[in-house]
Amino acid sequence: MIQIRRGTIDDLPQVYNLIKELAEYERAPLEVTITLEEMERDGFGENAIYKFFVAENEEGVVGLALYYTAYSTWKGRMLFLEDLVVTKRLRRTGIGRLLFNAVVREAKETGAKRFKWQVLEWNEPAIAFYKKIGANLDPEWINCNMTDEQIQQYVG
Repeated sequence: MIQIRRGTIDDLPQVYNLIKELAEYERAPLEVTITLEEMERDGFGENAIYKFFVAENEEGVVGLALYYTAYSTWKGRMLFLEDLVVTKRLRRTGIGRLLFNAVVREAKETGAKRFKWQVLEWNEPAIAFYKKIGANLDPEWINCNMTDEQIQQYVG
């Protein structure tokens, strides 16, 4: 029996383990540098910047959908799904869809005009899922980012 609910501060240790599991799956286990303390501050502090839903069963938290509000200058309020992860042994059981559905409901309830996320080009199961639900997979845009080190060294 899977329950989807809003995440709480008490879920963060299990959420953190799921994040590390996702990093392993995405072949980047050393890229997780965030701490639980940072996650507490950023999700539950005075200026909270993210929210999440968890999938829970009798074993505890087995899935996560972490999202935040962003803003489009053309459309307005937007929800960005940062990560959708289900523990390895429960993938392909419908839990991901339940979590995804919860974020879509949140987008509707908060008046979001756009809902965005990213998927790695080699993640064929996720791509197949997104195509199946009718999502737009946009090859036109190039993702850009700067690392912490690049931000610190930027002199503009």
